[in-house]
Amino acid sequence: MAKKKYVAGHNNPCDRSQHTLSTRHPKPPHGGTTQKGSGAMRKSICLMVVTGLLTMGGVAACGDDSGGGTTKTPKIGVILPDSASSARWETADRKYLEEAFKAAGVQYDIQNAQNDKARFQTIADQMITGGATVLMIVNLDSGTGKAVIDKAKAQGVGVIDYDRLTLNGGASYYVSFNNVAVGKLQGEGLVKCLTAKNAVKPVVAELNGSPTDNNATLFKQGYDSVLKPKYDSGEYVKGPDQSVPEWNNTTAGTMFEQMMTQTQNKIDGVLAANDGLGNAAISVLKRNGLNGQVPVTGQDATVQGLQNVLAGDQCMTVYKAIKQEADEAAKLAIALAKGEPVNTGETVKDTESGKDVPAKLLVPVSITKENIKTVIDDGFVTKAELCTGAYAAMCTAANL
Repeated sequence: MAKKKYVAGHNNPCDRSQHTLSTRHPKPPHGGTTQKGSGAMRKSICLMVVTGLLTMGGVAACGDDSGGGTTKTPKIGVILPDSASSARWETADRKYLEEAFKAAGVQYDIQNAQNDKARFQTIADQMITGGATVLMIVNLDSGTGKAVIDKAKAQGVGVIDYDRLTLNGGASYYVSFNNVAVGKLQGEGLVKCLTAKNAVKPVVAELNGSPTDNNATLFKQGYDSVLKPKYDSGEYVKGPDQSVPEWNNTTAGTMFEQMMTQTQNKIDGVLAANDGLGNAAISVLKRNGLNGQVPVTGQDATVQGLQNVLAGDQCMTVYKAIKQEADEAAKLAIALAKGEPVNTGETVKDTESGKDVPAKLLVPVSITKENIKTVIDDGFVTKAELCTGAYAAMCTAANL
């Protein structure tokens, strides 16, 4: 399948006329005479030769990409979505992207839109005006993301969709994890935890991510592929199923409280799409004395999520090696800025445009109490961060 290739910063043809010097002889000063004879001819020939060499040198320099010429110096602008929906954006993504850009020796600017669509667009405008050669965005929704991509492409600036695909956006590349696989791990994790509790016809509630986030759609596709057959067979009972606007954890807590009221507290398992939503459900379960009895899933392997796993309040989380994601995205951004096409080896179908977007999809890992050490060994979370206060003894019990 043919890959789309966007070349940023190499669209201007060399204009030879800008490098050609005039060969017309200057007029003599007023009252003077023009020198004639063989000496004048030799000077004329010499002038033409020198002029020709200069002209050739100018053309050669224009075509030399290794010299400064028209090649743009990579300057990467990154827009993160917020710091409330998940701790990862500031504690992991920012850190690893900074490390990758510094190691590559390129200019960069990383800003956070803090879930403000107007701010998101303003940041993008400022980055483009400030000379960014590539934007890397985590959209707040596809509409806002597309507006930024359209504006960037009109200015010859390449765009990479980072972590979230902008539907009908037309980004040059998409870097993320296999998000359907993430959801499948969550569904399988919940089934394993309910089985361990010998649950019979458990009522399962689903707290999905934001309805405007394509990733949330993919997560749900993954865990529903595991849970729906069980609902259909009657093995499980489908309980309340709601999407949480903007991944807002406070809203999630209110929604889950309403779910508990609606079912008269008869919820036996919670498929929560990330650790923040999971913690919101756990807080409600704690108030009802049900934490640890009702399995809850999560995602992102945040410190809070891992501590909930250690405490037995959260049954599992999904670890996504964000350093790998940041490194892959940084490599693509630098190549895009230099006009170097990359064959990613895979594509993702944009369900709105119907086009295939060149992609790098990484592999997620299910994390339970038994393999939390994986996250520590990877350097994603430190033992000092995780094993604080009451969790120190839990870490010891888990052989961390």
